[in-house]
Amino acid sequence: MSPVTGTSSSPVAEGTPRRQGLGPRAAAVLVFGSSAAVLVVEIVALRLLAPYLGLTLETSTMVIGIALSAIAVGSWLGGRIADQVDPRRLIGPSLGVSGAVVALTPAVLRTTAEWAAPLLLLIAAGTILVPGALLSAVTPIVTKLRLTSLAETGTVVGRLSGVGTVGAIVGTVLTGFVLVSRLPVSGILIGLGTLLVVGGGLAEWRTRGWTGTPALTLVVVAGGLATTVAPGACDTETKYHCARVVADPDRDSGRTLVLDGLRHSYVDTDDPTFLEFEYVRAIASVVDAAFPEREPLTAHHLGGGGLTFPRYLAATRPGTRSLVSEIDGGVVRINREQLGLRPGGGIDVRVEDGRLGLRRVDDGSRDLVVGDAFGGVSVPWHLTTVEAMRDVRRVLGEDGLYVANLIDHGAMAFARAEVATLSETFDHVAVLGEPADIGLDPTATSAGGNLVVVAADRPIDVRATQEALDTRRTGWQIATGEVLTSWIGDAQLLTDDYAPVDQLLQPYSPQSIR
Repeated sequence: MSPVTGTSSSPVAEGTPRRQGLGPRAAAVLVFGSSAAVLVVEIVALRLLAPYLGLTLETSTMVIGIALSAIAVGSWLGGRIADQVDPRRLIGPSLGVSGAVVALTPAVLRTTAEWAAPLLLLIAAGTILVPGALLSAVTPIVTKLRLTSLAETGTVVGRLSGVGTVGAIVGTVLTGFVLVSRLPVSGILIGLGTLLVVGGGLAEWRTRGWTGTPALTLVVVAGGLATTVAPGACDTETKYHCARVVADPDRDSGRTLVLDGLRHSYVDTDDPTFLEFEYVRAIASVVDAAFPEREPLTAHHLGGGGLTFPRYLAATRPGTRSLVSEIDGGVVRINREQLGLRPGGGIDVRVEDGRLGLRRVDDGSRDLVVGDAFGGVSVPWHLTTVEAMRDVRRVLGEDGLYVANLIDHGAMAFARAEVATLSETFDHVAVLGEPADIGLDPTATSAGGNLVVVAADRPIDVRATQEALDTRRTGWQIATGEVLTSWIGDAQLLTDDYAPVDQLLQPYSPQSIR
């Protein structure tokens, strides 16, 4: 048998055991834990960035891309350095330094977003890339320590690769199903950072090597303290949002529900007929024009937020039954604990995805379906398609009405595509908005913002709707017929197979929305 080169100058026969560098259990724990930590950081980073970059496909793609880059860089450099330096002395620094960076991440990102927004992407990349690379370096380092002979190379590499994959799966599931629902994201990262520094300290103690743990412990403590004073903190961190309830200084009973930095709902806890946002007044104008005054309705709401419109229907149309599909149970709790929602009153809220909730509704059982579900500034794509609209049409009665809130800017590519999609499904469609935004004033520049789209299989009373809009002093107008057809132009239909909603949306200014 040909000799192979060992770590010493003397040849060692293949299969001959050398001094064990690391026990199999310790190796498995290190690889499992470091791989899980990378995925925890990735998922939580998405939630940290959502208030500033939006919860969009682009944001998710960016974070995933940075995380994968970190894994690639860390694996390559970790293996290379482990061939040049005693790998036992690398584990402590890899865990400890990554833990310090992770613990500092919430304060650093929130402060950057507040005071140096142009640097946010760069800082975000660093806070994901640095710990991700250091943690990913652990696997090749540990593999180097476990490879005591070439005869077991496949077994060792395969086993540790499998353990790392399982760790990544556990980190993903644990974060998505357990941690995020029970802890604030800052608490998750500070806790993870603490565990990593402790792990680095234990590795340091065993190898009698690097002695940076005391300093890194101070960094973790500093990160925790900084998080308490960093801007952008939430009153409540739900499964999906950083949520705050802001009191209206000009109206004692007025409250604004802010999700991820955007104003999503305004609720007057004493007077549900008071409608602050123009788009809600527009929806109320459509419904009041379409149905006799004070007639009770059976309504289904896709998205709840502060439940402003269900409250309005309950107050103005006694006996109305509203079923609300709201995906975020934390937002439902905020309604009950801070926004004055009481049991009864004809409002039934279910914590469920809007599309799935719609499937549970009987055919022809609703007078009204209201679409007001948003992830950031984007309607969830699966609620925009031809297939989704067919389901909306299915649950509406013969004289039923679908009315939805949309947000778009610039060329209005998404809004036009959604109206085209509705025109494919319903016999009658109209759009309400600022004249410049819906093609009624071609001389003005479109600023963008909220639009309201109406669809039905019965004619829409344009005159009554416009009168209701004028009464509420919205400044909005309604577009139908040839004007609307011209505005839609050659916009594409959105389907379950192809609905690039995030790509169609234009850049926006958060202050201009709602």
